[in-house]
Amino acid sequence: MSGFTGKYRLVASDMDGTLLNGENEVSPENRKWIAEAEQAGVTFILATGRGIHSSTRYIEELALNRPMVLVNGSEVWNSPGELHQRTLMPLEQIRAMRQLALDYDVWYWAYAVEGIINRDSWPATSEAEEAMEWLKFGFYSENPVKLPAIKQTLESWGSLEITNSHPHNLELNPAGINKASGIREVCHMLGLDMSQVIAIGDSVNDLSMIREAGLGVAMGNAQEEIKAQADAITTSNNEDGVARVIRKYIFGLE
Repeated sequence: MSGFTGKYRLVASDMDGTLLNGENEVSPENRKWIAEAEQAGVTFILATGRGIHSSTRYIEELALNRPMVLVNGSEVWNSPGELHQRTLMPLEQIRAMRQLALDYDVWYWAYAVEGIINRDSWPATSEAEEAMEWLKFGFYSENPVKLPAIKQTLESWGSLEITNSHPHNLELNPAGINKASGIREVCHMLGLDMSQVIAIGDSVNDLSMIREAGLGVAMGNAQEEIKAQADAITTSNNEDGVARVIRKYIFGLE
């Protein structure tokens, strides 16, 4: 397509609140421009807090036989069927965070290699906990006091990457593991530099990649903190924001 400059060679997109609209679907316009980018030789990848189990439907829908950054960087995949690297969380850390959630009486969940576990489906025995490989932990509360207090405690531990995917949650990965670290690894795999990356997101778990990418773009529906630190702001996830980024910055079209 005319207008293609080749300045950016990789587009890394968050999923929820970014690529996916309010119905958790990829719009026809987003699909169209992802395909246009791919045909022009630009790699489109997912960089999401989701794990493989909840991402597979969209990977197949978009026919993305590409690297992926999943679970906020705790997993980097060469392609949908081939894991490149995985960073696990120690069980003692998972147990400490669960106890914190119980102490504050808030909803909690975790990503393990085996799938998503939450307060209602937590392993019943210590042996069952020990049998799992843990990747990420999360808290959710709309209480204006509880979540900041939990965050303050977690910060005091000094061993966690603390982000969110929504103003009312906290997401915890091992320190230094985030979407930017995952995308750096993908760049190494593909022979690219972070300056050649466009990163698009809406939440605090996108902030690392938005800061480090050559072009960091906040969605129109992004948290204000993300908008303040992004290089550019696109339209919302219900207004084909990802497609607009590709049109403008890959093809020079308004």
